[in-house]
Amino acid sequence: MDFIPTLQPATLIKRYKRFLADVITPTGEALTLHCANTGAMTGCATPGDTVWYSTSGSPTRKYPHSWELTETQQGHWICVNTLRANALVREALTQQRIAELAGYTSLQAEVKYGLENSRIDFLLQAKDRVNCYIEVKSVTLLQQGKGYFPDAATLRGQKHLRELTQIAQAGERAVLFFAVLHSGIETVSAAAHIDAQYAQLLERARQSGVEVLCYNARLSPGGIEPGVRLKIEG
Repeated sequence: MDFIPTLQPATLIKRYKRFLADVITPTGEALTLHCANTGAMTGCATPGDTVWYSTSGSPTRKYPHSWELTETQQGHWICVNTLRANALVREALTQQRIAELAGYTSLQAEVKYGLENSRIDFLLQAKDRVNCYIEVKSVTLLQQGKGYFPDAATLRGQKHLRELTQIAQAGERAVLFFAVLHSGIETVSAAAHIDAQYAQLLERARQSGVEVLCYNARLSPGGIEPGVRLKIEG
């Protein structure tokens, strides 16, 4: 997935109101960026970090610049635009680049399913196999050298785990896909210290047959590329 044009850098001053961030460009220009991330963004939004942003050509946007990546003062790269996780996974699925999810002939996005009125991120189908339901989660929280999800209590995420569990129990394929968009993360665990209910539901889901896949990505101002599979702990 390429950034066209290549992202531009700025220094983060502060993030506020969840969706906004003030930055200073290398030429001294003050800009307000849109931030497409409703999470806590712990460790991803430290004043002084380098922000890499895109610019929309739409004349109707109040804030034409979007915060895409953070380059931390510790040298880590993080994709903070949560919309990019689904785009990256969709591209990888289309190109058959995820071995565990290859071989399907049909891909649909945002398909209604489940008993709690959910929409699955991706539905894969093929004539010779059961349907495959994939829920994508972006992982950016790094603490004590380990990656965790979620970074804040998530009722929505809990609902998705219940839905995936029901899919697996019904005999179809259910996949929770952790897209690790932080270059410092090498393993991922459920953040029981942040959302104990989510951790419990994840364990129940795995026991019911829900598959958990975890892949990292290569991040740069030029684009994002699928990386390698990582270990799930816990």
